[in-house]
Amino acid sequence: MSNGKSQYDIGLEKTSANYVPLSPVSFLVRTATVYPQLISTIYEGRTFTWSQTYERCKRFASFLAKRGIGPGDTVAAMLPNIPAMNEAHFAVPMCGAVLNALNIRLDATDHPRRSGVLGCH
Repeated sequence: MSNGKSQYDIGLEKTSANYVPLSPVSFLVRTATVYPQLISTIYEGRTFTWSQTYERCKRFASFLAKRGIGPGDTVAAMLPNIPAMNEAHFAVPMCGAVLNALNIRLDATDHPRRSGVLGCH
Protein backbone atom coordinates (compact mmCIF):
# COMPACT_ATOMS: atom_id res chain seq x y z
CA MET A 1 0.00 0.00 0.00
CA SER A 2 2.44 2.60 -1.18
CA ASN A 3 -0.17 5.34 -1.77
CA GLY A 4 -0.36 6.16 1.96
CA LYS A 5 -3.62 4.34 2.59
CA SER A 6 -3.96 1.48 5.01
CA GLN A 7 -6.02 -1.61 4.36
CA TYR A 8 -8.78 -0.03 6.45
CA ASP A 9 -9.12 2.92 4.06
CA ILE A 10 -9.87 0.84 0.99
CA GLY A 11 -13.50 0.63 -0.03
CA LEU A 12 -14.67 3.20 2.50
CA GLU A 13 -15.77 5.94 0.15
CA LYS A 14 -18.68 8.03 1.40
CA THR A 15 -22.00 6.42 0.50
CA SER A 16 -25.54 6.69 1.82
CA ALA A 17 -24.87 3.57 3.89
CA ASN A 18 -21.93 5.01 5.84
CA TYR A 19 -22.18 8.79 5.61
CA VAL A 20 -25.00 11.26 6.14
CA PRO A 21 -24.23 14.95 6.57
CA LEU A 22 -25.72 16.26 9.80
CA SER A 23 -27.69 19.45 10.19
CA PRO A 24 -29.89 20.87 12.93
CA VAL A 25 -32.93 19.94 10.84
CA SER A 26 -31.90 16.32 10.26
CA PHE A 27 -31.05 16.02 13.96
CA LEU A 28 -34.50 17.26 14.96
CA VAL A 29 -36.35 15.03 12.50
CA ARG A 30 -34.39 11.96 13.58
CA THR A 31 -34.76 12.68 17.29
CA ALA A 32 -38.51 13.35 16.99
CA THR A 33 -38.86 10.07 15.09
CA VAL A 34 -36.72 7.92 17.38
CA TYR A 35 -37.56 9.55 20.73
CA PRO A 36 -40.92 11.32 20.24
CA GLN A 37 -41.98 11.16 23.90
CA LEU A 38 -38.67 12.07 25.53
CA ILE A 39 -38.43 15.56 26.97
CA SER A 40 -36.55 18.04 24.80
CA THR A 41 -37.13 21.25 26.75
CA ILE A 42 -37.94 22.22 30.32
CA TYR A 43 -38.56 25.89 30.99
CA GLU A 44 -40.34 27.52 33.94
CA GLY A 45 -42.52 24.53 34.69
CA ARG A 46 -43.36 23.81 31.04
CA THR A 47 -42.03 20.74 29.26
CA PHE A 48 -41.95 19.83 25.60
CA THR A 49 -41.26 16.44 24.06
CA TRP A 50 -39.17 16.05 20.92
CA SER A 51 -42.36 15.42 18.97
CA GLN A 52 -43.87 18.66 20.27
CA THR A 53 -40.68 20.59 19.60
CA TYR A 54 -40.61 19.29 16.02
CA GLU A 55 -44.23 20.37 15.46
CA ARG A 56 -43.57 23.80 16.98
CA CYS A 57 -40.48 24.26 14.78
CA LYS A 58 -42.42 23.29 11.65
CA ARG A 59 -45.08 25.88 12.48
CA PHE A 60 -42.38 28.49 13.15
CA ALA A 61 -40.66 27.69 9.83
CA SER A 62 -44.00 27.89 8.02
CA PHE A 63 -44.62 31.29 9.63
CA LEU A 64 -41.25 32.53 8.36
CA ALA A 65 -41.72 31.07 4.87
CA LYS A 66 -45.17 32.66 4.52
CA ARG A 67 -43.51 36.01 5.17
CA GLY A 68 -40.98 35.49 2.41
CA ILE A 69 -38.04 34.23 4.47
CA GLY A 70 -36.07 31.60 2.57
CA PRO A 71 -32.71 30.62 1.09
CA GLY A 72 -30.25 33.50 1.05
CA ASP A 73 -31.97 35.31 3.93
CA THR A 74 -30.61 35.89 7.43
CA VAL A 75 -32.86 35.96 10.47
CA ALA A 76 -31.47 37.75 13.51
CA ALA A 77 -32.80 36.81 16.93
CA MET A 78 -31.99 38.60 20.16
CA LEU A 79 -33.52 36.39 22.83
CA PRO A 80 -32.47 34.95 26.16
CA ASN A 81 -32.26 31.19 26.54
CA ILE A 82 -35.99 30.53 26.21
CA PRO A 83 -37.80 27.85 24.19
CA ALA A 84 -38.33 30.27 21.28
CA MET A 85 -34.54 30.67 20.85
CA ASN A 86 -34.08 26.91 20.95
CA GLU A 87 -36.79 26.52 18.31
CA ALA A 88 -35.29 29.27 16.15
CA HIS A 89 -32.11 27.17 15.83
CA PHE A 90 -34.20 24.54 14.04
CA ALA A 91 -36.97 26.58 12.37
CA VAL A 92 -34.80 29.12 10.58
CA PRO A 93 -32.71 26.46 8.77
CA MET A 94 -35.94 24.56 7.99
CA CYS A 95 -37.00 27.39 5.70
CA GLY A 96 -33.52 27.64 4.19
CA ALA A 97 -32.38 30.80 5.96
CA VAL A 98 -29.42 31.40 8.27
CA LEU A 99 -29.84 32.24 11.96
CA ASN A 100 -27.82 35.11 13.41
CA ALA A 101 -28.26 34.49 17.15
CA LEU A 102 -27.39 37.69 18.97
CA ASN A 103 -26.32 37.44 22.59
CA ILE A 104 -27.87 40.13 24.76
CA ARG A 105 -25.13 39.70 27.34
CA LEU A 106 -22.20 40.55 25.07
CA ASP A 107 -20.69 43.98 25.41
CA ALA A 108 -17.72 45.21 23.39
CA THR A 109 -16.25 46.92 26.46
CA ASP A 110 -16.17 43.58 28.33
CA HIS A 111 -13.40 42.30 26.06
CA PRO A 112 -9.95 43.76 26.80
CA ARG A 113 -8.94 43.82 23.10
CA ARG A 114 -12.10 45.53 21.88
CA SER A 115 -13.37 49.05 22.19
CA GLY A 116 -16.22 51.01 20.69
CA VAL A 117 -19.63 49.95 19.48
CA LEU A 118 -18.38 47.86 16.57
CA GLY A 119 -15.79 46.01 18.59
CA CYS A 120 -12.89 47.39 16.55
CA HIS A 121 -9.40 47.25 17.95
